[in-house]
Amino acid sequence: MKAKSTRLPEKVKITYPLKIQAIRSRGQQPRLYVSFPLALAAAIGLEPGDEVQWELLDRGELHLVRLSPSAPLAKGRAQE
Repeated sequence: MKAKSTRLPEKVKITYPLKIQAIRSRGQQPRLYVSFPLALAAAIGLEPGDEVQWELLDRGELHLVRLSPSAPLAKGRAQE
């Protein structure tokens, strides 16, 4: 008889690829914009007008921090 595998399923990584946009206005320095995917915003409860800031972890990784997180919409934990 084969032994049962106790290996847990790997977490699925969901990625949201995007491109940095450059806005060039006459007489001003170019500005870079990052769009935030709606599906990701909905997943974390991000709303228009929320204040966020970037933390630079290293040259290849940024951490987005919400300055005033809103209260969670869920009233309890999900059932397993």
